[in-house]
Order: sequence, then structure tokens, then C-alpha cells
Amino acid sequence: MHRLLVALLAALDAVLAAAGGIAVILAPLALLWVFGVGDPDWGALWPASAAVWHLGHLVPVTVTLPDTYLAATGIDPSLSTFTLSLAPLALAAFTALFAARSGARAAEAGAAVTGWLSGSVVFAGLAALVGVSANAELVASEVWLAILLPSLLFFVPSFIGAFVGSWRVGDDGPVDVLRERIERLPHGWAEVPALIVRGLALTTLGLIAVGAVVVVAGLIAGSGQVIGLYQASNADAIGAIVIALGQLMYLPTLVLWAVAFTAGPGFALGTDTAVTPAATQVGALPGIPVLGAVPDTTSSWLLLLALLPVGIGALTGWMLRSRMPRTTGPEPFGPRLVVAVAVSVLTGGVGALFALASTGSIGPGRLADTGPEPGPLALALGLEVLVGLAILLLSPRLGGETDEPSQGASVSGVEPAGSDLWPSAPRADRGVPARLAAPGAGREMPGWSSAAASQHDSDARPATDERPDSARPVPGAGAASTDAAGEELGESASVSDDDDVHARIRAAWARESDRGIDDGPRAP
Repeated sequence: MHRLLVALLAALDAVLAAAGGIAVILAPLALLWVFGVGDPDWGALWPASAAVWHLGHLVPVTVTLPDTYLAATGIDPSLSTFTLSLAPLALAAFTALFAARSGARAAEAGAAVTGWLSGSVVFAGLAALVGVSANAELVASEVWLAILLPSLLFFVPSFIGAFVGSWRVGDDGPVDVLRERIERLPHGWAEVPALIVRGLALTTLGLIAVGAVVVVAGLIAGSGQVIGLYQASNADAIGAIVIALGQLMYLPTLVLWAVAFTAGPGFALGTDTAVTPAATQVGALPGIPVLGAVPDTTSSWLLLLALLPVGIGALTGWMLRSRMPRTTGPEPFGPRLVVAVAVSVLTGGVGALFALASTGSIGPGRLADTGPEPGPLALALGLEVLVGLAILLLSPRLGGETDEPSQGASVSGVEPAGSDLWPSAPRADRGVPARLAAPGAGREMPGWSSAAASQHDSDARPATDERPDSARPVPGAGAASTDAAGEELGESASVSDDDDVHARIRAAWARESDRGIDDGPRAP
């Protein structure tokens, strides 16, 4: 695809990402302005929508309450100005996913860098336009943060998508050079980078899934309190819809809080508060219905939730181990150790990012501190995932290694010529294997040397040998007698239930006759 067309499509993706996020906010606020406000100020609609969009992209928003509102509500004038910084991460997730998809499509079109730069520049321009035009008297943001943070939320995922797409389809450039260098690594190490990336993706998705399950369980357990808070709000239909949409936008934030709760460190809902599996200490909470899912008390049994990240690590280790190549010898320990440590460290880093993204202020005073702490969450997740990974990655592989027969090894119990059992010496000085194993038969037949000895003594003839004396090999007959004995043995194969055994005996005799060995019994 032509690079200009790729650039235009990437720019269109950036426009859709920005416009879609703003439209999701602007539409319900417009309904609220029309039906919920008696005399709406349409000049405040755009700053309010832009402020929510900025907040959703991790930009802190400063709110200033008007004096008339303070007088009507009796709020302390010292609390008239505060900062909102707890982001509704649904907006950030929407932008990041759209950007990653745009970068991947540009890479598949053969112009990864062009698409990535085009989309990032256009989105940054739109963010600058929104940041400059959105500030108002009641809600305002730092202009440079309003441009930088949304741009990064598009720039970084778009780059990741472009890189992954180029890795998958090739780019005839730096990505292919990097791939070739990785493939030239020593045996056992070439797969390590891909395994680390795959392991990080698995642990991240697993933790998000666990957090979502915990949120659903909490909403079910606290459904009575949630419904009670809805009723206490006395909101009409429009107000209830706006409250529900606002809580939906904060749903990813709640999932990350649940991840911190599951791992053990928990999260805060105000200054000097803690919500952990071991104990819960919270004061008065805002009348937000979804906060009714926060437990008033906890049980020590909830500490078992920490086993869920361990289980995610074990599942990830099992999936990574299944992709490691089996070896004929002992598995190299170094690559497995590096994969386990790297995945656990990176998972801890992802936990720190989770905490940073889901921490902030939701109001004045003690509500300025909410969310998990990055350090404890990163340490807890890293150690728990490492334990699970070590169980499956560092332990010996179940079932052992695949052992292939080495060169010159015996097959079906027959040792090759040149081995210790078949030395290169005259027949009189060497031994002949006494038995030949029948493949798949699970039994053994008398060998060639024993048969020759029994033929030398007519009284010691085997019971199954019903041949007349004239059909026995004649001493000193050489190769001809060997062939005759083979033919006679073939005739007696009808008495045996396994022709393959006799075929092996005839082959052994034929090999000996080719070496010029006299197979007939010698005179005493």
C-alpha cells in the first residue's frame, strides 16, 4: 500500500479515537444539560466535556466551586478549590486500544513508521486543540499536561502495535535485523525474548481477569448497599443514567483496585484508610453507589486470594514450558531461570503502572488519597507470580527428556558389527550373540551359534527341527552350505508363528557368509 494512503488512514484513526472519546462524554452531558438543568449555560458544556476527557487521560483537573454553591450547601470555603485526578480509565483504554490497532494496521500495510508517526502527530494536534480551548473558570487543567498525557496514551500503544505487526509480517528493516540477531543466539536462548513477552502478556491478562471476577463478586455481595445508595441519591431517570455511565467509565479503575486487593496490599479510600484482605479500615465514604461493594469488614480467609496470582504464574509457566523445545539431554537451566525472573519483574512493573494509573484524588480533604501504592503492589505481584512460574519452569519436565538412540546403538536388541559383542577377530576367537530379540513379539529365539552346535550333535536336535539328516548343513560346505541352511530354515518357518524371527536369523547367517566365515560345524 502506498505510504501516503497509509498516513491518511492512520490520521483518520487518530481523529476517530479522539472524536469517539469526546462524543461518549458529550452526548450524555448534553442530555443532562437539556433535561436536568432548568436554564442551561451552553457555554459550560464544552469545558465540562473536555475536562472529563482530560481526566480520563490521566490529566488532573482543578475544580473551583462558586460562592453561591458554597453558601447553599454550607461547605467550608477552604474546600472550595480541589483537584480531581482519579481517572476513569475506560477512556484511556479506548484510546490505547484504538492506537494499537492503528499501528498494527500500518505495519501490515508495509509502512509501520509512517502510520505510527502520522497517527501520533494528528492525535497530539487534536489534544492540543482540546487543551487550549477547554479551560474555563470552574474547571481547568495544565495545558502542557493536557497535551502531553493524551498524546502519550496514543503514541506508546501505537508504537507497540506497529512493532508487533512488523514482527509478525516483517518490515525489511530494523525489526527483521533484530529478529535475525535473536535467532543467532546460542541454542536455548533464541526463544527467550519471545517467551518473556508472551509470559508478560499472559500474566497481565490473567491479573485483569482476576480483578474483574473480584469486582463482580463484590457487587453481588454488596448489592444491597449499592441499591440503597442509588435510592438515597434521589436521582431522576436522567440523573440515574448519568451516574450509571460515570460508574461504567470507572469500571477499569475498580478492576485495578481489585487486583491490588487480591495481591494483598489493597488500596486506600481516603487518608489513613486501607481496604485489604487482612483488615479494612475506612471512614465516611462518598455516596457513590458502586462503593457499596467495598466490604465493611474482612475475614482472614480472604488472604487465600493471594493464591490467585500464584496460580496465574503457574498457568503462565505451564504454557511457556509447553513451548520450549524438548532436548535429548538435560534441559538448560539458564534460559528457564531468565524467563521466570524477567516475567516476574516485568509483571511487578505492570503492577506499579496499574497503581499509578488508578491512584488519585476524588475530592477535597481526606479524599485526596485514593487507590493502591505502587511499590507494595509491584513487590507483591512480582513475588507471587515468581513463585508460580518457578513451580512449572524451574522444576524437571514431567515424563523426562526425549531420548533418541545414539549413533551405533543397538536396535531391537541386535548389536551392530564393530561393537564390543562383535569384535573384528576370527570366528574361533569371538563370541556370537546367543539370542536375537523378535521385534514386537516380546520373546526370544535360540541364536545362530546354538543352532550350529545342536546340528553337530544329532541327539541334541531341537524338538521343532523335523528336517531329515540330509537337509542339515554339511561341515566345511562354506557359503553354499550357509545358503542351503537358510533355505531349509525358510521351509521350517511354517512351524513357527513368527516369520520375522527366522528372517533375522537368515540375515545374520548371510552377513557371516559374506565375510567368508565357515558356518559349518568343525571336526573335533
